[in-house]
Amino acid sequence: MRFFNTEGPVRPEMHYVLPPLQRWDLDEVLRMIAQQKYFLLHAPRQTGKTSCLLALMERLNREGQYLAVYANLETAQAARENIQLAMTDIVQTIAAEARLEHGDTGLYALADEVLARNAPTRALREFLTQWCERSERPLVLFLDEVDALVGDTLISLLRQLRGGYRQRPRSFPNTIVLCGVRDLRDYRIHASSEDEPITGGSAFNIKAKSLRLGDFNAEEVNTLLSEHTRETEQVFTPEALARVWTLTQGQPWLVNALAYECCFELPAGRDRAQPIDVALIDQAKENLILRRVTHLDQLADKLREPRVRRIIEPMLAGLSLDDVPVESLEYLTDLGLLRRVNGSIAVANPIYREVLPRMLAFTPEASLPQIRPTWLTATGELDPEALFDAFLAFWRQHGEALLGSAPYHEIAPHLVLMAFLQRVVNGGGTLEREYAIGRGRMDLCLRYGHLTLGMELKVWRPGAPDPLAEGLAQLDDYLAGLNLNSGWLVIFDRRPGIPPLAERLSSQDTRTPSGRAARVVRA
Repeated sequence: MRFFNTEGPVRPEMHYVLPPLQRWDLDEVLRMIAQQKYFLLHAPRQTGKTSCLLALMERLNREGQYLAVYANLETAQAARENIQLAMTDIVQTIAAEARLEHGDTGLYALADEVLARNAPTRALREFLTQWCERSERPLVLFLDEVDALVGDTLISLLRQLRGGYRQRPRSFPNTIVLCGVRDLRDYRIHASSEDEPITGGSAFNIKAKSLRLGDFNAEEVNTLLSEHTRETEQVFTPEALARVWTLTQGQPWLVNALAYECCFELPAGRDRAQPIDVALIDQAKENLILRRVTHLDQLADKLREPRVRRIIEPMLAGLSLDDVPVESLEYLTDLGLLRRVNGSIAVANPIYREVLPRMLAFTPEASLPQIRPTWLTATGELDPEALFDAFLAFWRQHGEALLGSAPYHEIAPHLVLMAFLQRVVNGGGTLEREYAIGRGRMDLCLRYGHLTLGMELKVWRPGAPDPLAEGLAQLDDYLAGLNLNSGWLVIFDRRPGIPPLAERLSSQDTRTPSGRAARVVRA
């Protein structure tokens, strides 16, 4: 029985799959190969790049006009800037892949000879030259995970490929495709003897084009999920199909991971007589986040990078991006963290939008003391009045001390509050977060059983007026969208010279402009 794939390239005999070659402009790719072009394929991790390259290699070899070989260079990353070790690994990896694909055992001897007789800074070029001269067909070479290489090793690789370019196709590959997460413009390489970075473009200025592999569209998501229905007769309800699209926005790994969790991990989903509904999709989403699966963990790890923080922190705080370089925005887009929506920048999908603040709140949540769930009734329902009292007591006693545990200073209060609320919903609810550039606030929606609670988080910054009036108007709009008649407005005072938290913490009941009840907390 086939299943949804979440690890490595797809194998049609094992996995539900969309035809990889349909995911990009194949006519354009074949035209560039015919024109002896060198180009790039880049996309975020686990979006299907390797599957596309392997499918193209199989097609080219089947048609017989070209000799196509795929090689993953990731193992050379361990060599760091040891060019000799890295080039030895790269040459031997390419030779091994050619043997596996075409049975060419003679390349092992050629690799040993070239590595013994040439400097590491020209060994790869010489290896490719001699290989192409003895080949009856023009060579098309796919080099994957190139951007895993660093420093002098990456410089040497790019410049050796550039150096042999004019000899193609008789004495150098007809076409070379470099594949990785980042586009060439972001191959920022610091040579050990230089202070200024060398850009990938200057080291590989023979690139014809950069192709980006996109996410699935809504129709492709439904087509992939229908593969499971066709094979097992287990259906996804229309609402579940829509929910998968909404949560993932077509990110290939997320689509497959949600579907696999529903159909092969959750007991209710393993019953093929039962349809996959929205509740199962939501449970699967929560399971993936709670388990910190590798894909999401790698995503969260990027939050430590300064240029990522420079964008994500103000975005979470609802601030505008002032002087952020275009290259940084492009980098986060290449990573798959962000996407453009009608010209604006937004987090790529709702799952990532939830993961980012939850991962940032992980340390504050781990730092929380044991808190007795006084907000639950004897029957296990959430009492909003008791929750409000518990929050005030928690914030008065622990809020200020915990602010230092938050990794992003600008949104430290938000992260501590979310850590507290995550403890609340871990008993059987959900916490949804909404934020965006320039909105001036973060919205939280806590759902627990039959109760839905909307909250607006605002910050009173130095030199700014009291945000109460603006916050009440924003809370009004948010509650209207949730179809609620009451909610919380929490104002975090971040001005210097204010009294300690325990002294200034206060609450009041008031009304929004349209008359909805609002609990205002000044913290």
